[in-house]
Amino acid sequence: MTAPDSLPYRPCVGIMLFDARGRVFVGRRIDTPDAWQMPQGGIDDGEAPEAAALRELEEEIGTAAAVIEAGTAGWLTYDLPGHLVGKLWGGRWRGQRQKWFACRFTGTDQDIRLDTAHPEFDAWRWVGIDELTSLIVPFKKAIYAAVIEELGPAVRQRAAGTSQAERS
Repeated sequence: MTAPDSLPYRPCVGIMLFDARGRVFVGRRIDTPDAWQMPQGGIDDGEAPEAAALRELEEEIGTAAAVIEAGTAGWLTYDLPGHLVGKLWGGRWRGQRQKWFACRFTGTDQDIRLDTAHPEFDAWRWVGIDELTSLIVPFKKAIYAAVIEELGPAVRQRAAGTSQAERS
């Protein structure tokens, strides 16, 4: 068996999809009871991370009605817990190397459909940005904290600007 630390990281994107009120989309994973997460997924060979983010939104939540507002400056990584290495992704990866994007949702709640070709979520909801780390599985908490620290200000600023414009 290959040592986990000799395996590469899976190239991936993550999407912090937010609505006009600054709430963030989370979906409850079909395969992990009570595990909620933001959309994420692999980058295809030759695909730009921005294109992958919008494709993953469509594949996972049935819509790509979003505009990219910000992205992490670099890549963030996490390792899978030992008991999952070798079981996920055909045993090819030790974890994920992720580029995250804050995306403003431009659709309506009715545009979100979980009955996609390969469903990953069985429920969804909008949550406050400060709730995210309490919802995610433990081995991804540090990544979520880093994403919130880096992209949270853009989400809050954009939501505050939208709210002011709506009041005018």
